[in-house]
Amino acid sequence: MNPVLLFKVVLVLLLLFVLFNLGRALFIMLKADSKQSMSQFLGRRVLFSALIILLLLIALGSGLIAPNPRPY
Repeated sequence: MNPVLLFKVVLVLLLLFVLFNLGRALFIMLKADSKQSMSQFLGRRVLFSALIILLLLIALGSGLIAPNPRPY
């Protein structure tokens, strides 16, 4: 498997996990009598968002991915 494709698949899965945790936090917020803490899911969302940004910066620095060229 191509390393670039594998990297993109990992990023998409991390983004889906971030959205899942955001949805779980929303569900807990709307359900008033929940025993779970909403901050647990929001904290995971922030952690995985930071991980995504860190992975993107490492991939850009190492040359694994390249940004789009300037249009002008």
